[in-house]
Amino acid sequence: MENLNKDIIHQFYTAFQHRDYAAMQDLYHDDAEFHDPVFQKLTSKEVKAMWQMLLSAAKDLSISFADVKVDGASGSCRWEACYTFGSTRRQVNNIVRATFVFNDGKIVRHCDDFNLWRWTMMALGISGVLLGWFPWVQNKIRHTAQDKLRKFMDITQ
Repeated sequence: MENLNKDIIHQFYTAFQHRDYAAMQDLYHDDAEFHDPVFQKLTSKEVKAMWQMLLSAAKDLSISFADVKVDGASGSCRWEACYTFGSTRRQVNNIVRATFVFNDGKIVRHCDDFNLWRWTMMALGISGVLLGWFPWVQNKIRHTAQDKLRKFMDITQ
C-alpha cells in the first residue's frame, strides 16, 4: 500500500510538471478535501477546478518535487513552483510542504502549507513586503482567489 501511495504522489507531481490537470484530477477521491493558505477549504470538485484554472493560465510554470515520504495511508513531500504572477508580472518561487491522506488508491485529503507573507513579497513587491503580513491583505488575496475560482467553475461546468 505504501508503494501505491508513493506512486500517487509521484504521478501527481509529474502530471503537475507537464501541466496535465486531467491526470491530477483523476488522482483525487470523490470525497477529497484540499486546503492551503489561499484556498482554505475546497471540495473534490473545487480542487479539480482549481488545478484546471491554474494550469490553464500558466505560461512559464516550473515545478519540482522532492523528499517524498509515505507512512501507511498518509504521505508528504516538498515541492516548488516557479512562475510569473499574473498582473504584477513578478517572479515567484513558492516553496510548499504537502501532506496527503489516501483512501481507495486516491487522494482523500491534500494540504499544502507555505508562507503566505513570503508569497505576497514575491508576487506583489513592495506592497507585499509592507502589507502582506496583515490579515486583511491575506483575506483579500483569499477572497479574490475564491471569486476567480467560482467564476471559472461557472464558465467551465
